[in-house]
Amino acid sequence: MKLLVTGGAGFIGSAVVRLAVQRGFDVVNVDALTYAACLDNVASVADSPLYSFEQADIRNRAALDAVFSKHQPDAVMHLAAESHVDRSIDGPGDFIETNINGTYNMLEAARAYWVARGRPESFRFHHISTDEVFGSLGPEGMFTEDTPYDPRSPYSSSKAASDHLVRAWHETYGLPVLVTNCSNNYGPYHFPEKLIPVVILNALAGKAIPVYGKGENIRDWLYVEDHAEALLTVITKGEVGRSYNVGGENERTNLELVKTICAILDEKRPRESGSYGDLITFVTDRPGHDLRYAIDPSRISAELGWRPSVSVEEGLAKTVQWYLDNEAWWQALQNRKGVGERLGVKA
Repeated sequence: MKLLVTGGAGFIGSAVVRLAVQRGFDVVNVDALTYAACLDNVASVADSPLYSFEQADIRNRAALDAVFSKHQPDAVMHLAAESHVDRSIDGPGDFIETNINGTYNMLEAARAYWVARGRPESFRFHHISTDEVFGSLGPEGMFTEDTPYDPRSPYSSSKAASDHLVRAWHETYGLPVLVTNCSNNYGPYHFPEKLIPVVILNALAGKAIPVYGKGENIRDWLYVEDHAEALLTVITKGEVGRSYNVGGENERTNLELVKTICAILDEKRPRESGSYGDLITFVTDRPGHDLRYAIDPSRISAELGWRPSVSVEEGLAKTVQWYLDNEAWWQALQNRKGVGERLGVKA
């Protein structure tokens, strides 16, 4: 199977690319190389004869048509997206253009290609989305594939719209689609603007570790390599037209998560005095900050046999060690736009 992976130089996309090449898939990595992308993320497979790269923007339909024509993929894994909630608050336009219009372009390019090839039943268009489309949970309950959509931020709204487009292209045109909605990812190669890398890098620099509000917001944490495994399972075994929720089964409050990271750093690289936890600083909360996300992954477990393999404590220890061992990677990203700044406060 030849996979066309959009956003393959990003955090989750590069994990998919690395694993897919290791598993023997031909992989075409299509990425616009915007601020959060980094080709170093796929350097370990870049010399493989199974790997090729195309710099193309999903907002450019002609470029997508050329990629499909050149590489003739058997399946699409569409991960390219603007994904940072805080950035969506400050500048929602990029999220509309990339996540909605870009997904529309991908669907139309894929449909034209699929039709030209005689509508092969084996073709797949796998759209990777987020649990944030479901809105916010209270203390009880979990998101299932049947949970009504209730997005609260420009980011989650743009992803919800893209999910609806994908399902519409299946119902209206018969395009063979799959949709997955995942919980919060973490792990190696995570761009240093999201919570976990911010905590690690601020701690190492002796800077304040910002925690929004009181740190009571709850997320379900999914190790990125577990997620990549789930996505390859869905693209090869999933039922056309079906959605699968992918969760880590690891709920933690933000404050619990931050304290765990600080404790791991205390053990792995102790400060000269005190604990990294002393750097925790509570800051003004994000506008519209959803209280809790939690995913029920029963369907993907029962139907496809996937379950997460990494606990949050194990995954955080591996993640912290990766950042300690790969300083050159994250140092090279420190000057990119928005890194080290508090975003999402313009509202």
